Amino acid sequence: MANQDFPLIFELSQESRTGFSLPSMDVPEIDVDEQIGNAYVRKSEPDLPEVDELQIMRHYTALSKRNHGVDSGFYPLGSCTMKYNPKVNEDIARLTGFSHVHPYQPTESVQGALELMYDLQVSLEEITGLDTVTLQPAAGAHGEWTGLMMIRAYHEANGDYNRTKVIVPDSAHGTNPASATVAGFEAVTVKSDERGLVDLEDLKRVVDEQTAALMLTNPNTLGLFEQDIEEMASIIHEAGGKLYYDGANLNAILGYARPGDMGFDVVHLNLHKTFTGPHGGGGPGSGPVGVTAELEPYLPKPILRKENDMYMFDNDRPQSIGRVKPYYGNFGINVRAYTYIRTMGPEGLKKVSEYAVINANYMMRRLQKEYELPFDHHCKHEFILSGKRQKKLGVRTLDIAKRLLDFGYHPPTIYFPINVEEALMIEPTETESKETLDAFVDAMIQIAEEAKHDPEKVQEAPHTTIVSRMDETQAARKPVLRYQA
Repeated sequence: MANQDFPLIFELSQESRTGFSLPSMDVPEIDVDEQIGNAYVRKSEPDLPEVDELQIMRHYTALSKRNHGVDSGFYPLGSCTMKYNPKVNEDIARLTGFSHVHPYQPTESVQGALELMYDLQVSLEEITGLDTVTLQPAAGAHGEWTGLMMIRAYHEANGDYNRTKVIVPDSAHGTNPASATVAGFEAVTVKSDERGLVDLEDLKRVVDEQTAALMLTNPNTLGLFEQDIEEMASIIHEAGGKLYYDGANLNAILGYARPGDMGFDVVHLNLHKTFTGPHGGGGPGSGPVGVTAELEPYLPKPILRKENDMYMFDNDRPQSIGRVKPYYGNFGINVRAYTYIRTMGPEGLKKVSEYAVINANYMMRRLQKEYELPFDHHCKHEFILSGKRQKKLGVRTLDIAKRLLDFGYHPPTIYFPINVEEALMIEPTETESKETLDAFVDAMIQIAEEAKHDPEKVQEAPHTTIVSRMDETQAARKPVLRYQA
């Protein structure tokens, strides 16, 4: 719905008004019918608004102000690590030696770019404790699928075709069971215990000779570190399965713990989250996968090697699962992640997880008086609240999220994980100041008070945004995707 002081650009249209000017043609005109074909030539002018350049500029500038991003406000989206992206990353990614290279260039002409990717792989091997890393996968879920396909190839190479099940905790990321299914496995759920951690007895119950792997998010989506990981690794390995680490929450343990040291065989990372590549809006992402030496033959090809001070791609990989992405990953995101790692250094990366954990625990303890805390012990980088108290007053978690928009905050993740009723999943990240955290907490406390004394105000929120409360069922089933006068 249009704001009265900002009409849509179609409403500003005036006949014969022009917002651009093009230079005279400096190439011969072509016969459109002959070169393109009459069937593909427009029969009438496109129905575009006729506005001047100033109106166009104001239109798009005003639209940009309606967007919410980390650069414009707090973005505590749990499980997604929406943290600040340092601008030095952008400066380095825009250096012509990186931004102007082409993937079809001869490798001897792009040695600098290959050296960066090789060094990034080495850094990620050190950070994860795995033996080797591929940068090919385009995003987190793509990395999950790639890792599972390698596990599948490993079992099949050993003649073990009966391993058709992947165990996924009920506290896992939602992509885990989906990735397992797409990779051709059956996803089997293991329950959480009263601590919010994997129930070891239930794990023992579901593990059998058909188990291909356990996919574990650690810390899990409740923001809790799995304390029994070594025993879980023993259970899975003794059954002949592999242990897969969903590294989307690595922000919580950088520099303090390594998946490889815990017994994991495969790990995927989200460079666009943990290592500050721009995140949101559908990408671009980057989901490198690290594996133990045992699984190295199955890495997607090509792999990047260094021989005699030259960097090159190795396609001679007879057991490889094959190429999983054109070229070699999202290079621009790799450059940004490499810049971040080199800027922070080992001690800086440890501070990342330290501050992320401190921030989350600080907010959790301030908010537990007003909201139910399902698991009352220290969290890692994120924490879960429940809006059950507010629900009894007629205010749902969705209403709380909508009301936060009036305070200028992006709402946290809601109704996930699904094993917590009326869940609010909050991740402050390490990049936010105490003043920002306090202001958000104060807003949450005010909303809790409003739920007690003025519930209609919360139920009818948001009040200050361009678009008010929508019919969400209609919006999902019959979205309006274009302007209608």
